[in-house]
Amino acid sequence: MVGGSCLCGAVRYEVTGPLGAIHHCHCAMCRKAHGAAFSSFARAAASDVRLVAGAETLRSYRSSPPVERRFCGECGSNLFFRHDAVADATWVAAGSIDGDPGVRPESHIFVTSKAPWHEITDALPQYEAYPPDA
Repeated sequence: MVGGSCLCGAVRYEVTGPLGAIHHCHCAMCRKAHGAAFSSFARAAASDVRLVAGAETLRSYRSSPPVERRFCGECGSNLFFRHDAVADATWVAAGSIDGDPGVRPESHIFVTSKAPWHEITDALPQYEAYPPDA
């Protein structure tokens, strides 16, 4: 089991099952939401993600028709990502995990949208959209 929280600590969660691989997303929406060159998310079964505190503080935003992003309404920390087509999954923002998640990044996705000022210099696979195992 891993746990995590937002920057201010108002929202805390636990993931009781295994986390899937971390993927670095370079799409424009993730870049804007995270204020960085890319976001890093790990997939979890939606039923394995449990809020421990801060449910009343958690906010949602539909960044596109099928995508819901969840974040702390106090500090703005990005915490979760859900896609309507994969209702049984929740992606957890890797930076919000406290400690070692036990998984490592496996790929870069939506690389055709990457920030022009950022160069990908590692050897991870790169995909134009979601990876085959997403």
